[in-house]
Amino acid sequence: MITIRHLCLTLFLGYGCAVQAETLRCGSQLVSVGDRSFEVEQKCGEPAFRDLVGYTLGPYQRREMKIEEWVYSPSNGMLTILTFEGNRLTRIERRRGH
Repeated sequence: MITIRHLCLTLFLGYGCAVQAETLRCGSQLVSVGDRSFEVEQKCGEPAFRDLVGYTLGPYQRREMKIEEWVYSPSNGMLTILTFEGNRLTRIERRRGH
């Protein structure tokens, strides 16, 4: 019989390959969701890769916003992927490097 604890543990382990966070430490600086791209670059430096993912419509569909992903090299075996929409950091993701 599967208990709630076993089910929760299984679901938790299934999400173990990607971790999302609200903040990221770059040296002695902190980067948070909502920061501007130039602030992130000042604190974390130039990313290893920048990818243009596409475009989305802004709030109330008044303007088109660029979606970009910045990838920082592995730190402690984890890649850091930052997603920007309209020059604002919207997501911080950590993944195991290959």
